[in-house]
Amino acid sequence: MQARIVVLPGDGVGPEVTREAVACLRAVAEGFGHTFTFQDCLIGGAAVDACGDPLPEATLMACKAADAVLLGAVGGPAWDKHPRAQRPESGLLRLRQGLGLFANLRPVSVHPALEDASPVKAEVVRGTDMMIVRELSGGLYFGEPRSYSPERALNTLPYDRPEILRVARVAFDLARNRRQKLVSVDKANVLETSRLWREVVTELGAEYPEVALTHAYVDSFAMSIIARPRDFDVVLTENLFGDILSDEAAVLAGSLGLLPSASLGGTVGLYEPIHGSAPDIAGQDKANPVGTILSAAMLLRHALGLKAEAEALEAAVDRTLHEGHGTSDLQGAKHAHGTASLGATIRKALVAKKVLDVILPS
Repeated sequence: MQARIVVLPGDGVGPEVTREAVACLRAVAEGFGHTFTFQDCLIGGAAVDACGDPLPEATLMACKAADAVLLGAVGGPAWDKHPRAQRPESGLLRLRQGLGLFANLRPVSVHPALEDASPVKAEVVRGTDMMIVRELSGGLYFGEPRSYSPERALNTLPYDRPEILRVARVAFDLARNRRQKLVSVDKANVLETSRLWREVVTELGAEYPEVALTHAYVDSFAMSIIARPRDFDVVLTENLFGDILSDEAAVLAGSLGLLPSASLGGTVGLYEPIHGSAPDIAGQDKANPVGTILSAAMLLRHALGLKAEAEALEAAVDRTLHEGHGTSDLQGAKHAHGTASLGATIRKALVAKKVLDVILPS
């Protein structure tokens, strides 16, 4: 297979973690006989500094023409005082909108070797395996009207039936092929938007009789996701709630640096770790590349249809963590690594016959 992948390193630790993920993708291409070409483009604060725009037109055009997009991270205190349109996060929101992305998939699982790395008790997090499906193109982040003054600010939370239906269908399809449980999270006792959300999800649930649908209010669910995470399979929610809950759920895995994501819905998908730019450790070879490498595995599976290759990369990560390798954010790691060293260790596991035999038995 031939594939063109646009890489958006972004800000902070973004260039460091994407470098390791790209190296893993190159190793996959070599090992499985594919040809991947990579094009680096500007986004975020780096793009603001270079041309005054957090999403240059050339970047958006390159992304639209690619087979997939791999993103590092955007943002940092250097750009906090910029006008909203020139802030790095504005570039990311515009990119998602420009690519027509509406469903953000954020898997949260706890690796057996890292059960003690979570601040939550091991017996609570053990066996956690959930998929958070966050609506990505609507809600407060995009709603109009919006305004700001030193005396009064306004944001608007709109959703319409088609927007809810399309992301809910993604969640139901995932649940049908997983453990057939879906919880939809809203605030229907207070918000009219959530009332519509609950009505639409309930109606769609009738088309999926094999999926057990439940509803939860976001405030109580925020407690439940920590108190009993094993109970949940697929979690569906709107943009802001999903942003908050998925970051909260990351504590279960032991580190934000471990978790990947995929943003789907348009013709080109966007793949990125859920962590931010971490400017306090940028350039110090300390960032955990696992979330970005697993995002690359999601890219292989969802964008390119390369299931075996995705499983091989995931198996390499699994073996590496099982053997006790990790960066400083993983408490209790037996073998301490920097960003580049951990990436190299994962690639070594990728090409090891022991791993490939799992995917390609002789």
